[in-house]
Amino acid sequence: MEAVLDWVVLVMRTIGSPGVGLATALETVFPPVPSELVLPLAGYTASQGYYSLGAAIAWATAGSLVGALALYWLGAAWGLERICALADRIPLMHAHDVRRAVTWFGRHGRTAVFVGRLVPGVRSLISIPAGIDRMPLPRFCLFTTAGSLVWNAALILAGYELGAQWHLVEGYVGPVSNVVYVLIGLVVVFVAARRLRHRLTTD
Repeated sequence: MEAVLDWVVLVMRTIGSPGVGLATALETVFPPVPSELVLPLAGYTASQGYYSLGAAIAWATAGSLVGALALYWLGAAWGLERICALADRIPLMHAHDVRRAVTWFGRHGRTAVFVGRLVPGVRSLISIPAGIDRMPLPRFCLFTTAGSLVWNAALILAGYELGAQWHLVEGYVGPVSNVVYVLIGLVVVFVAARRLRHRLTTD
């Protein structure tokens, strides 16, 4: 991770605020590169005068949208039927679970996309069901941009104000990410246990 951050700093200092957009786009597509490190670092670099604070936020939001669109088109390319067929081949999963999830997304898509962009661990993944559901592209772009703007501005401003202590932001946001991952894991275990019990009782 240290090598990745060194590369991010080099890009931001070499090409300026567009480098923030590039780093944010990559962070969106590759979630193991956490935004809670990249964005405060972008704010710190802005505080050193390499680019303005406004430019950092604008380019970060543009980069978030580009990355989200890549995942949206990935979900659209896979399509519902292919995802359902894959689910039927995975133990303890069924196609109707996927269909039910997509139906839920169809009812709450706008809220899911906006709020999802504010939740660590979900920010990137929320674009895939939007693509599967073929959410209208202008609507997807609007709510992705709005949610990303709030998240990016908050973390970049924190890094800007903290200066050399920018890394402290991850200490506050990181535990939230861990809680989200644990909750997702618990849901998966709960669903799998229910499926297994149902199979045992019907055999």
